[in-house]
Amino acid sequence: MTEAPARCAPGTPCWTSLMVHSLAAGQHFYHELFGWDFAPGPQLLGSCVRGTLDGLAVAGIGELPAERRLPVAWTTYLASDDADETADRIRSRGGTVAVGPLDTERAGRMLIASDPAGAVFGVWQSPGHGGTESTGVPGTPAWHELVTYESAAVGAFYEAVFGHRARREPAASGPGRTTLYAGDRPVAAIRGRDSAAFRERGPHWLTYFEVADADAAARRVTELGGRVLRTPYEAPIGRCAEVTDPEGAVFTVVRRSG
Repeated sequence: MTEAPARCAPGTPCWTSLMVHSLAAGQHFYHELFGWDFAPGPQLLGSCVRGTLDGLAVAGIGELPAERRLPVAWTTYLASDDADETADRIRSRGGTVAVGPLDTERAGRMLIASDPAGAVFGVWQSPGHGGTESTGVPGTPAWHELVTYESAAVGAFYEAVFGHRARREPAASGPGRTTLYAGDRPVAAIRGRDSAAFRERGPHWLTYFEVADADAAARRVTELGGRVLRTPYEAPIGRCAEVTDPEGAVFTVVRRSG
C-alpha cells in the first residue's frame, strides 16, 4: 500500500469527507463498496468516523443533525499552511467562509467555504499530513475535479487563494477544462459546463475513488441502493462511472490507466 507524503503542498486536495443523515447506513454502503473499516473521528461537528484501509485513514463520514434535512455531498479539502490567512484570501476574492476557521482537536485547523460560483470546499491546516494516509489502491481517493460554470474565471480564484498555476487544456481534453498545478504537479481539474447542466445540482467538487473494475463497481453501487448517473466510459484518467450513494451523494469510481 502506498502511503501519502508527510505533508501536502498548499492547494493540494488532502482529504475528502461526507455528511450523511444515517451514519450507520453510510458506513454499511462504503464498507460494502470499498472495503472500508471505521475508526472514531473528531467530534467537533457531531458524530464522525474515519473510513480506513489497513488502519490508514482515507476519508471521513459524519452525521447531520436530525433536524437538518440537507442534500448530502462529498467535500474536497485543500491543504493550507495557515487556515486563517486562507480564509481572508477567500473573502477578498469573492468567496464565502461558512464555517471556521476552527480547531479539530489535535488534527489541525479547518474551515468550510464556497468559491464565487457557489462550489463548496474545505480548507485543512495540519501540523503534519493529517489527511488521506493511503493512495493508489482500490478504495482510496484518486482525483478531485471541480465542475462549474466557467473554468477560467473560477480558476483565477483558486490561483489567487492557494497559489495554484492554472493551465487551460486543449479542446480535445473536453470543453472548458483547466488543470490546477501545485508547483509542477497537477493536483486537480476544473471542468466548465453549460449552465443547463446544473438544474439539479450547482457547481461542485467531485471526488474520484480508485476501484479495481469500474464496471463491477457501478453494478455494486446499484445492488447497494445507489444509482449510476453516467454508465462506465473511457476518460484520460481511466475507465470511470459517475454514481451516487443511497442518500444521493455523487462521486466517481475510476479504474486508472497505466
